Amino acid sequence: MNGQTLGPPLRYNERTIANPVTRASSSAMNVTLREITSDTVHAVIKLSVAPDQQGFVASNAVSLAEALFSDEAWYRAIYADDELVGFVMLSDESLKNEPPAEPNIGLWRLMIDQRHQKRGIGREAMRLVLDYVRSRPGIHYFYTSYVPEPGGPGPFYLGLGFEPNGEVEDGEVIVLYPLHASS
Repeated sequence: MNGQTLGPPLRYNERTIANPVTRASSSAMNVTLREITSDTVHAVIKLSVAPDQQGFVASNAVSLAEALFSDEAWYRAIYADDELVGFVMLSDESLKNEPPAEPNIGLWRLMIDQRHQKRGIGREAMRLVLDYVRSRPGIHYFYTSYVPEPGGPGPFYLGLGFEPNGEVEDGEVIVLYPLHASS
């Protein structure tokens, strides 16, 4: 990708997953998911959530280090117009060399830099993530988890349509997104 332009919007239903850009438009901004390159990785690592949110999400440096050792990590930088504003990472079992018969996809990390929160960017980014999830073969549901504490992301995920499944793992509430519903 060094020195290459990013190309047209990714259309998942056309199975062009290799395209590095995915777009969603809102009246105020154009949100895209873009591959992280050697030119952008340092800027991605510098993004941060507010100090009172740091207990809810790992740093992007830790996330990228974890992705390095996971064959199921799918991750992108989040842009609003042409400004880097966040990071998203999924655990996508369909990417494994030998995927299970019924693979799962989970939201592993989502962060919007503290300077860009409360603008609808996270919601737009999740719409793009859901497009990706729906494009993957054999996926029946999408899951994530959150720490149920004040200031945590629980209300955000519930507002998107995630539903608790009754499980708690390591103190985190597990929630599922019904893929048959519209986003």
